Amino acid sequence: QVQLVESGGGSVQPGGSLRLSCAASGIIFSRYAMSWYRQAPGKERERVAVISSGGHTFYPNSVKGRFTISRDNTKNTVTLQMNTLKPEDTAVYYCNAGISEGTDWLNYWGQGTQVSVSS
Repeated sequence: QVQLVESGGGSVQPGGSLRLSCAASGIIFSRYAMSWYRQAPGKERERVAVISSGGHTFYPNSVKGRFTISRDNTKNTVTLQMNTLKPEDTAVYYCNAGISEGTDWLNYWGQGTQVSVSS
């Protein structure tokens, strides 16, 4: 059974930092691309960071330079360090594990963790 369990969400003032973690089980973690997505009320889910199985990372412009994704294949964990947080970063953040299965892309999701940025 695949499980992705996020932790580390909470409330912070603008300019503050939070560190999200995701612990994976039930998958060969090192083979998966790991991503963080977020979804704010009334908005579509968007990817904010991805790290490939080879360690390559990508960020959209909205978070580039503020967010850093990292992975530890020995502990089956992926972490999102979020700095200089803004109110528009408020959302539920989801951990995602993805892998190519032939012509399909297989996805697993965590349950989400709330991040709130306000003064």
